Amino acid sequence: MAVGVKDVAAAAGVSVGTVSNVLNQPERVSARTAERVQRVIQELGFVRNDAARQLRAGRSRSIGLVVPDIGNPFFAEVARGAEDRAADAGMTVLLGNSDEQDERQQAHLELFQEQRVNGVLLTPATDDLAAVHRFAAGGMPVILVDREVEQGVLPSVSVDDVEGGRLAVEHLLASGRRRIAYVCGPRSVQQVADRLAGAQAAVDAVADAELEVIEQPSLTVLQGRAAGESLVSRPSSSRPDAVFAANDLLAVGLLQAFSFGGAVRVPEDIAMVGYDDIDFASATVVPLSSVRQPARLLGWTGVDLLLKELDGVDHDRRVRFQPELVVRESSAPSTPGR
Repeated sequence: MAVGVKDVAAAAGVSVGTVSNVLNQPERVSARTAERVQRVIQELGFVRNDAARQLRAGRSRSIGLVVPDIGNPFFAEVARGAEDRAADAGMTVLLGNSDEQDERQQAHLELFQEQRVNGVLLTPATDDLAAVHRFAAGGMPVILVDREVEQGVLPSVSVDDVEGGRLAVEHLLASGRRRIAYVCGPRSVQQVADRLAGAQAAVDAVADAELEVIEQPSLTVLQGRAAGESLVSRPSSSRPDAVFAANDLLAVGLLQAFSFGGAVRVPEDIAMVGYDDIDFASATVVPLSSVRQPARLLGWTGVDLLLKELDGVDHDRRVRFQPELVVRESSAPSTPGR
């Protein structure tokens, strides 16, 4: 049976109020009494019930974080950044994975509300933010991470994905490629749509360039492999000469499909650029060029925005970072006479 405050008070020969003061306001208790109570706490193995205390106070020391796919190393880095900033403030991060499903996202939001978290960092599962707005209107601060709302209704920290898509495809075009394929997840995902917009703008600026969109059900290695297998099955004359993948997981799957049996050589036959620059990008069989996002900084900044919201400090409610193209061997220039 758990040891309670009353047990400590009885063993120490003091009131319950004195034990409470030792735990929460030690300056109100004499050093001698505090020492006796602390000794009893150690002897009995008492552990304070912070959850109950926080519920009474109406606030916990926790922050909720909901991401669409914790299996994606990009979101793991976002979580690390969030934890770093939260730790600086004496808080912890509770992590939820929506698996890109609105229902699971809503369940996490409701659970965090019950837990009286200080606020929530959220990368939305879809573009339907009606439920998120209702949640925020109920008094729970919400910070969008890797997403923003045009009118700035919700504070957000994001990366300019249109610019990222443009950087990737302009690089492929500058290397001599002209038949570009954009392998992506559902276009209903805002990041996917924004990266496509940037890619299309780059292609539109070059008269003899063309862009093919290959949309997969999700942004995973398996779906990248499936897209790669479909490209390998085509006659070489009808394949693209470059691929821009909407994230690095898709790119890894594409590389797997291309390298099987040596069917497609990268970059000789098809040049490739991914997105996110996860740790695996530089360790693939052919080191992968990728558009780098400051993942850990996104999480850190998201928590920083939340803390400013809680403190009522004036701040920029929309923070947007610029992506950076990291060039590796997968997108080497095409050889003369291709």
